[in-house]
Amino acid sequence: MKYGIAIFPSKRVQDFANSYRKRYDSHYALIPPHITLKTAFEADDSQMPAIVKALRQIAAETDTIPLKITKFSSFYPANNVIYLKVEPNEQLEQLHKKLYSGIFTDKPAYAFVPHITIGQDLSDGEYSDVYGQLKMQTVNFEETVDRFHLLYQLEDGAWTVYETFRIGKDEE
Repeated sequence: MKYGIAIFPSKRVQDFANSYRKRYDSHYALIPPHITLKTAFEADDSQMPAIVKALRQIAAETDTIPLKITKFSSFYPANNVIYLKVEPNEQLEQLHKKLYSGIFTDKPAYAFVPHITIGQDLSDGEYSDVYGQLKMQTVNFEETVDRFHLLYQLEDGAWTVYETFRIGKDEE
């Protein structure tokens, strides 16, 4: 089965992202707006207890994560993806690194660029039109997240939460 690890921002940020995603993101119906921490990976049922245990340990060692979302940006020319830029920070970087170490022996396919996708699978013309308009807009969200989620993919391609992990060294 396919799994992934992500952070879901607040409802306010999700509503803002979805106002664009419903028009421009081909995956709109498959997963809510999110920041991918670990891209899709394969695991079977027998591996899940060890994975969950490792994620609980990582969560216990991780501080809450400040999110600062500052603008629309793009992965062009690599691909026609438009996203909300999440400013990198130490907590986010460290969490990402931990999810590619220990029992997680795979390596990330791309450099870690924290973001919330709002448009993908756009034609060149549509990408140019949409990004040209969006990059002029002011975006400013700041919040702190205290959890990340292990997700799994359903047969129809949609993603759903397998387990949620609360983070923060100062918890309880």
